[in-house]
Amino acid sequence: MKIAFCSFVMVACSLALVVGQPAPTSTQQHRTILAIGAHPGDMEVTCGALLAKQAKRGDRVVLLHLTAGEGGNPRVSSEAYGEQKKREARAAAKVIGADVMFGTSPDGQLENTDQTRHFVVDVIRQVKPAYVITHWKSGLHKDHIAAHFITSDAVLLASLEGFKTDYPPHRGIRGIYYAENWEDKADFSPYVYVDVSDSLEVWEQCVKQYELIRGGISTFPYFEYYQSLARVRGAESGFKAAVAFDIDSWGKKRILGQLP
Repeated sequence: MKIAFCSFVMVACSLALVVGQPAPTSTQQHRTILAIGAHPGDMEVTCGALLAKQAKRGDRVVLLHLTAGEGGNPRVSSEAYGEQKKREARAAAKVIGADVMFGTSPDGQLENTDQTRHFVVDVIRQVKPAYVITHWKSGLHKDHIAAHFITSDAVLLASLEGFKTDYPPHRGIRGIYYAENWEDKADFSPYVYVDVSDSLEVWEQCVKQYELIRGGISTFPYFEYYQSLARVRGAESGFKAAVAFDIDSWGKKRILGQLP
């Protein structure tokens, strides 16, 4: 079952990121979106167009990169490439008007440990997001899978009064959404479609801050793949371009008084 929305609204999880509407006025509530990726570039390339759209509307966008992605260039030392990726991440965040944060886990060694979960709990409690976007649970890249479960666990722990940190609990998360990534395709089923027709140019400028996305490091055509994917998801949902998300299976229900 899939649902195409002109607004980013799930009946089950009530993700009210209204798309195609004027920018919020001073009387409208601004929200915070926290996008948690395993590596710099993961969230930008998969859902950066949505993040740019929401930032333009006045929502706060925060990108959390759990590693620096320092192991991704075989021709450059890990230390040098890690610094490069952080510079690129800051530049990409600036393009879409987002804040950026970094974890300290080594690239390729991201694990769902107490230390990592506690770090993400503190980020959630500080940032106070209404919405969280992260990786899908199945795929080729172990760091992506770890990021999924770290985030899921941290969202729960961040809400618990009995889980003590330096920051108070945060219970205001209205849903977790999983971005579509070519490495995370196992059992991924597009469920929420979001119109990003008016933010593709900003997305292109954002992701091309990364050498990896521009080409020259990997033979995989990242930019072309995600640009084409946006067109495909747009065609499926009646837009010029769209990004798609999956959600947890227990959220895939609609409760109606009558047929719509």
